[in-house]
Amino acid sequence: MAGENDKFEVYQDKAGEYRWRRTATNGQIVGASCEGYKNKSDCEANMNRGPNPSDKWEFYTDKKGEYRWRRTASNGQVVGASSEGYTKKSDAEANASRQGYTG
Repeated sequence: MAGENDKFEVYQDKAGEYRWRRTATNGQIVGASCEGYKNKSDCEANMNRGPNPSDKWEFYTDKKGEYRWRRTASNGQVVGASSEGYTKKSDAEANASRQGYTG
C-alpha cells in the first residue's frame, strides 16, 4: 500500500498552533495540515482522519497549470489539501490516496 511507511509529525508553528505533516521515506512532504489548531488533540484527529464517505474530494489545476486536490468535510471545512502541484492528474490522485481518497 502506498504510503504505509510514511512518517507523521506534529509541531507548533510560529503562532504557537499545532500542525501536522506527512513525509515519505524519500524525505518528500506528501501531506500537511491546512490550518493550525489550538489543541494538539484536534490536530491529531485531523491527521488521523481516515476515509469518510461524506467528504468531498476536488481535483483542480492551479495558476501554474499543475494538478492539486482538496478534501472538504460535510460541514464545509477544508480538512486536507495537496502540499504541491503535480504535472499529471494521476500523480495528484496517488498523493490524495495517501490521505484517504478512494476514488
